[in-house]
Amino acid sequence: MKRPVLLAIGLLIIVLVGYLAYAMLTTKSHSPFAEAKANFKGTEIDVAYCQPYKKGRVIFGEESDGALQPYGKYWRLGANEATQITFSSDVVFAGDQVKEGTYRMYAVPGKDQWEVSLNSELGKWGAFEPNYSLDVVKVKVPAQKTEDTAEQFVITFDTDSIGTLMNFVWDRTKVSVPITK
Repeated sequence: MKRPVLLAIGLLIIVLVGYLAYAMLTTKSHSPFAEAKANFKGTEIDVAYCQPYKKGRVIFGEESDGALQPYGKYWRLGANEATQITFSSDVVFAGDQVKEGTYRMYAVPGKDQWEVSLNSELGKWGAFEPNYSLDVVKVKVPAQKTEDTAEQFVITFDTDSIGTLMNFVWDRTKVSVPITK
C-alpha cells in the first residue's frame, strides 16, 4: 500500500519539477530581456527589464474588465525578474533626490497617473511585491493615451539639455518620468 502511494507522489514531484523547469527556461522567449540606456551630463542610467507582448489582451484598465494590469495594483514594469535601474551618480527622479546605485523599479498604474517607485530590495522575482518599507522614492507622474498601439512593452529615454525623460510605453499608454541632475 505504501509503495504505490510513494510512487505516485514521486511521479507527481517529477512532473511538477519538469513543468517548472520548462516554464523558467522558455519564459524569456515570450518576454525577452531588454536594456534601456541613457547618458545625461556624465550620468549613466541603465534599466534592465523584460518585454511582454500585448497579444490581443486588455493591458491597463479595471480588474472587472479583465485587464492584465489592473489600475491600482502593483506592476513590476515588465515581465519575469524585477525591473532594475542603475544610476552612476546621484540624480533627481521626478523631483526627488536619489543616490547613485541600483534599485528595483515598479509602478502602480492608474487611469490618469502612475505611482513609480524605486526600492532597495534587489534579487527578487518580479511578480512578488517588494517590501514597501524599503522604498527609496515614490513619485506620481501623468499617464498619456497614445494614438498608436505598442504591441510590446518598451522603456526608452528622450534626452535634451535639461534632463532625460524615461518613457514606459505599452498598448495605448505612455508614462514619462523626468530625471535631472
